[in-house]
Amino acid sequence: MLTPVLHAARRKATRIVAAGLALVTLASLTACAPTAEDDDRPVVLTTFTVLADIARQVAGDELRVESITKVGAEIHGYEPTPLDVAKASEADLILDNGMNLEAWFEQFVASMDVPHVVVSDGVEEVPIAGDAYAGLPNPHAWMSPLNVQLYVDNMVTAFSDLAPASASIFQENAAAYKAELQAVHDELIAAIEPLPTSQRALVTCEGAFSYLARDAGLQEVYIWPVNAEQQATPQQIAGVIDHVRDNDVPAVFCESTVSDAPMRQVVDATDAEFGGTLYVDSLSEEDGPVPSYLDLIRHDVDTIVAGLTGEQGGTS
Repeated sequence: MLTPVLHAARRKATRIVAAGLALVTLASLTACAPTAEDDDRPVVLTTFTVLADIARQVAGDELRVESITKVGAEIHGYEPTPLDVAKASEADLILDNGMNLEAWFEQFVASMDVPHVVVSDGVEEVPIAGDAYAGLPNPHAWMSPLNVQLYVDNMVTAFSDLAPASASIFQENAAAYKAELQAVHDELIAAIEPLPTSQRALVTCEGAFSYLARDAGLQEVYIWPVNAEQQATPQQIAGVIDHVRDNDVPAVFCESTVSDAPMRQVVDATDAEFGGTLYVDSLSEEDGPVPSYLDLIRHDVDTIVAGLTGEQGGTS
């Protein structure tokens, strides 16, 4: 992950890769046998479910896209398994977010002769502003629909190199998907335009919304900058309480993969409502609230708009 967690994650990944490479042949047979018999499409492997869904929208039926991490997984502290190594070694292309998000995956890429693409290439990075991570790029670039259009362009290039005969299909899929992404961004801009400047604040548990906030003209406020299995400090909570009070922020939010208890303290100490749960690092199951990336970003935008504009009450 990021310093200092980065070093520990790399040590874990090194140990796992060393053991996993010895099991690649057996594990890969176990992992791939059920599908390989019936599906001879090139395999694209992503590091987490959000990237997998975006990739599927671009790939259509031309490629088989899989995710290393499962639905609901917390991406920052994920610990890969030997089976993950096996899946990666059998892939035709590996996609990851980059920007220090998947330090646990770096050992995989370094040890395998598999094409590898960082889908965030070209994104204008927003540096993390606090704690031990200050100055490093915030990795959550996919939380901006505008950035995801760059992800899509990078995928089109990579997929066209992998399956040239399907290049026109990838381009058509990408154009339609990018139009939907742009519509989400435009709807957010229009919805928050009437808000007073001081109330245009996106207050969350983790600083995962830097890119969405930047692109929408919202001030980002958070309790901790990056989820690193840490507890919120009294100073962090107090700082958010002061900002919410001083600016009459109407609603605050928290991400689905972390405890909202610290943000509930902010609610108890201010007039703000708890505006709802936001999704960042993982999709849900098919019958859940955010089974696709478009569902995820629309849910988050709708929840943010409702909380800040008072279109519907939050739960305090």
